[in-house]
Amino acid sequence: MKNRIVLLAFLFAAITGFAETPQTLRVDYYHTGNALLELFSLHQVVVEPLPWAGNPDRPIDDTNRGYFKYEIVEPVTGKVLYSRGFSSIFGEWQTTREAQQMNRTFHESVRFPKPNHPFRLRISKRDDQNQFSVVWTVNIDPDDMLVVRKHPPPAAELIAMEKNGDPANKVDLLILGDGYTTEESAKFKKQTHDLIEELFKVSPFKERRQDFNVWALMPPAAESGTNRPSNGTYRWSPSGTTYDAFRSERYVLAFDNPGFREICQISPYEFVTILANHHTYGGGGIYGLYSTVAAASDWAPYLFIHEFGHHFAALADEYYTSSTAYLSGEERPEPWEPNVTALLDPDNVKWKHLVKAGTPLPTPWKKQEFEAFQKKNQANRRKLRSENRPESEMNQLFRDEQAFVDKLLAEGEHAEAIGAFEGANYQASGYYRSEANCLMFTRYTELCKVCRDATEVIIDLYSK
Repeated sequence: MKNRIVLLAFLFAAITGFAETPQTLRVDYYHTGNALLELFSLHQVVVEPLPWAGNPDRPIDDTNRGYFKYEIVEPVTGKVLYSRGFSSIFGEWQTTREAQQMNRTFHESVRFPKPNHPFRLRISKRDDQNQFSVVWTVNIDPDDMLVVRKHPPPAAELIAMEKNGDPANKVDLLILGDGYTTEESAKFKKQTHDLIEELFKVSPFKERRQDFNVWALMPPAAESGTNRPSNGTYRWSPSGTTYDAFRSERYVLAFDNPGFREICQISPYEFVTILANHHTYGGGGIYGLYSTVAAASDWAPYLFIHEFGHHFAALADEYYTSSTAYLSGEERPEPWEPNVTALLDPDNVKWKHLVKAGTPLPTPWKKQEFEAFQKKNQANRRKLRSENRPESEMNQLFRDEQAFVDKLLAEGEHAEAIGAFEGANYQASGYYRSEANCLMFTRYTELCKVCRDATEVIIDLYSK
């Protein structure tokens, strides 16, 4: 029997290129450039403390999502052993005005099961036609003596908030606290618990709850609160979490990738949400990297799910009246994100199977009324922020806004239809969403059918 087990393990390794229970390997690199140029530089290769927690039955990503894609390739045969799509801070930064004026460097990582032999890491990026084109390759020996194998003591105790099975069979979500002091640990646990419950109230997470494990880590902060330079609040964070990312006051990102990875590596994880210990409305989400949420905001449940939609399922923003840090050109290529379209071929819209016969494409909706309201509403929003008014006034503005748009978008002949409603992806024209309302469009309480289906595809990729 023992010989049979050894033989099976040998055959598994020979077929897949990985040990039966592989270790987790992480490649850290620097991503440097500007709006037109970019350069990759290897930093280090790390064997993380825990075994690989991913689904062994789905090593290849066939979802075609992400602005980038990384592949683990056998150098001689060219066989792809593992692949995943992802997006990055650098990729977003390239679309900002700042990237047109200067160079910057961002630290990034990719993680995968440790191969049994030297391999080639290949990173590809979307070209102008949204097709993947190789931008960097590097050969790596996972057993090289300079591979990092020792780590500092854990920064916090790992808490199993919800465990439904072996990490290899489940989606592993890690909740990471930022800006919580030791005395606020109970607050962090309660906010984590409450937000998890909010996530699992929304379909398809509600129906697929048993496919998730949820973990939590709270590295204690020296001072309470999250960094927010725009109002003079300065805090140190081991993950570099801060408001005002790309100078957008509500955008929260974590810029210290080495610190972030060092904290997270003691937990099984594929996805991470960072809870910012702050009450000011804000958050962010990058596919395959992390999402963030202002955990003390009145709108934390919405922010948590909306930003997790970006991070988890690569859902695009469907709104277009709020200001963003990104610049856009006049061209409207077909987006790779699953929930928006340029409608270049109405007869073959990407969610064609959900569109009922007779539904007009584009689909009429009360667009003019919506935009007239939002023009005044966004001006009021900017005024509240410029005058540093109490957050309670901003929350009331959002409540009044949602009451108006919920009523408006529920009206009209096609209010319940799946079609192509113009206005999405930060653009008033040329991009379309599938339904009049959705949690990715307004502060609505539900994801549309297209977003729900797109989310289930990712749940299936990581669970079994």
